[in-house]
Amino acid sequence: MSFDEFDIHRLIDGELAPDVAAEVSAWVAADAARMARAQAYRMQRELLHARFDALLNEPVPPRLLAAARTPPAANQPRFLRVAGQAVFALVCVAGGWLGHAWVASGAGGNDLTTSLPRRAAVAHAVYVPEVRHAVEVAADQEAHLVQWLSKRLAVPVRAPALTRHGFSLVGGRLLPGDNSPVAHFMYQNEAGKRLTLYVVANPANRHAESAFRFERVDGVSVFHWIDESCGYALSGNLSREELLPIARTVYSDLETHGKRGG
Repeated sequence: MSFDEFDIHRLIDGELAPDVAAEVSAWVAADAARMARAQAYRMQRELLHARFDALLNEPVPPRLLAAARTPPAANQPRFLRVAGQAVFALVCVAGGWLGHAWVASGAGGNDLTTSLPRRAAVAHAVYVPEVRHAVEVAADQEAHLVQWLSKRLAVPVRAPALTRHGFSLVGGRLLPGDNSPVAHFMYQNEAGKRLTLYVVANPANRHAESAFRFERVDGVSVFHWIDESCGYALSGNLSREELLPIARTVYSDLETHGKRGG
């Protein structure tokens, strides 16, 4: 039996019979890219439930109930009824896109400390399985990559050296963020394990700093912090103990070069 993207959504939403769900799960697990997509979809579902489930228990406003009970006038021009239906459809579409935008920005909205680890984990899960398109600019063009990303983020960024931990830079890419672009660097060791560094400019919280934090997001370990005008998140499919010394190296490298002016 063949499956497609729709079956991944049905699996995550619990809409499949147990025997079919087992087959789809095996199909997803057999491909790293499908696993990454399923993980990202599952994160989106959790975020939507966390944000909107409470609204289900709120009473419907009386004016909306009254409007729903009032039938359209028999002599109402047909074009007005059609126009009303079109407006309703547009509102639904707009609401869907707003919900999508909220998911993309993370549960914390503009609270970078809250949204940063989950956004970084989603980006890690999506791009780490990629073979040919893991990055936009490869490590052999590191100078160009850093200059390009610094210009787009409007703050100096760099790719810390992690060779002492056995990881080499693969390259990087530009990602869309909540209110500004994001720099995304990828590293890989000889065993094929990958790490990603997610960097987002945060001028609204300039001079504000957060503690060095750790979170586990759907199997992805994330160390994150806010230092001066940027938020940073180092993600990897490693244990906390394995990722900690690498995160400390990244933190130290960025702090040292930041104080020296880049």
